[in-house]
Amino acid sequence: MGAPGGALRAAGRRHGRRGRQARRAAWYLPYIRRIVSTDALSAVLVMAVCMWTLPNTRPYTLLVALLAGLGWTVLLAFMGAYDRRRLGDGPEEFGQVGKAAVVVVALLGVVSYTWQLMLPRRDVLVAVPLIALATLLGRYAWRRTLHRSRATGTATARTLIVGEPGAVVDVVAQLRRHAHHGFDVVGICTPTGFGPPDVAGVPVLGVLSEVPQVVADNEVDDVVVVGREVSGEPLRRLSWALEHTGADLMVAPGLVEVTGAYVSLHPVAGLSLLRVERPAQRTGRLLAKSVQDRILGALMLAVAAPVIGIAALAVVLDSRGPAFFGQPRVGKDGEPFTMWKLRSMVVDAEARLAAITAQSDRDGLMFKMREDPRITTVGRFIRRFSIDELPQLWNVVRGDMSLVGPRPPLPREYAEYHDAVHRRLRVKPGLTGLWQVSGRADLPWEESVRLDLRYVDNWSPAMDAQILWKTFNAVVHGSGAY
Repeated sequence: MGAPGGALRAAGRRHGRRGRQARRAAWYLPYIRRIVSTDALSAVLVMAVCMWTLPNTRPYTLLVALLAGLGWTVLLAFMGAYDRRRLGDGPEEFGQVGKAAVVVVALLGVVSYTWQLMLPRRDVLVAVPLIALATLLGRYAWRRTLHRSRATGTATARTLIVGEPGAVVDVVAQLRRHAHHGFDVVGICTPTGFGPPDVAGVPVLGVLSEVPQVVADNEVDDVVVVGREVSGEPLRRLSWALEHTGADLMVAPGLVEVTGAYVSLHPVAGLSLLRVERPAQRTGRLLAKSVQDRILGALMLAVAAPVIGIAALAVVLDSRGPAFFGQPRVGKDGEPFTMWKLRSMVVDAEARLAAITAQSDRDGLMFKMREDPRITTVGRFIRRFSIDELPQLWNVVRGDMSLVGPRPPLPREYAEYHDAVHRRLRVKPGLTGLWQVSGRADLPWEESVRLDLRYVDNWSPAMDAQILWKTFNAVVHGSGAY
């Protein structure tokens, strides 16, 4: 006699789980060993150098350095910094390492006060930040290798998208666009078993009731539920059914692009309610960001001053007109200000704009043109490396702009904004931003707006640091600059 259907399904689930675990282990275990080793080595080397330069500590240098490496990795593990789901996500990793550094400083302070120990201040105020910085650099290098692996289809999670056809299209497009997050969409399940025609290469594997079996048969790692079709009691039952498969269940809420940092779960009257933090509740963080912008902006302006001076001289010698160009822009909450740049075009560039507007290489409200005839010889060079943007550091110091934020629109662009786009200016405009490091002038208008809104809803110090770093890479390679 053949085995009952339930036994066959159970055997299929066990086989799927073993295959899933083996596939995860093939990339995750070697990768996590490298991460742990790099984290420990960062702490050991930094602490060894600090201890070696202090008097009367050399006999204990090796022991203290090894303990620092062990303690640092244990703390990172406790903070969830080795969680598979966080690997490859820059802001998440930066945030966990930063929190761990704060915890170390706090613990050392408590230990010093409780046991009356005189800990060297340099070890606390210098060594800990250096350990965190070395850890971030090591993780950044390994993350680049992980992203390259995911781009080739390895080190990914087999993903099933469940929901209405219209909602499925958007999610599949997003996951494909950001392949470095590691979601490999292997199929979809819809209420009717028919999929949307514009999701090329993604098969429909079943209807909603067949999701658990589809997961087992296809060794699915992650199930992403979108739309309103699976919610409430059906969603709850789906989560129960997936418990035995070992697959993770994720729900894409209607709050698109809002991260967990600004969303909290509150059980109320038997319901799970999501509370979304209002921008007004971030006043303290906005103040800290403003102070940090002015300090860093002043330092960067001092460093950039010689480059600005040489470039200004080249601009004047190359073409008639002033070295600097002040342009009216719209800032936070619609406040106008003058944004300063090195002049990269002829003096009557604004007057000539109407004649070439139709030749814009960009869709939407922003005008960009690869072979803009108004750009001077020197202007083309300084735009290639974004040197023309450096005077905006003065706007940052003045408080008109931030180092990171949406780009400030021209008044004529602002006048044509619809309601959703106005939200770009809920924060100060920035010298650089999320869309600039995601393609700069090569991105379509709608994608630029989407990225700006994502930044407004989710900005954090870790995200700002990542954007500044990516800006440096984009400028060096000249990607999207013209």
